[in-house]
Amino acid sequence: MRRSEFDRAVEREFGARSATLVSDLGLPGVGGRTAREALAEGIAPRDVWMALCVEMDVPVSHRHGAGRREPHARR
Repeated sequence: MRRSEFDRAVEREFGARSATLVSDLGLPGVGGRTAREALAEGIAPRDVWMALCVEMDVPVSHRHGAGRREPHARR
């Protein structure tokens, strides 16, 4: 997962709450850091996304492949 995919996944899953969650919620899965802190310290976006999903009880069906863009239709 790229950082841009992380950002899209968070926005799609949490909407208006996304900025607050990323900056304020401590995530045990990344040592109690916020998502913003974890990313700044070089923790992989995929690991941060999964920690956020666990903490927020995101359904497993929403976790994998999140943030990816829809493929362009071939002509």
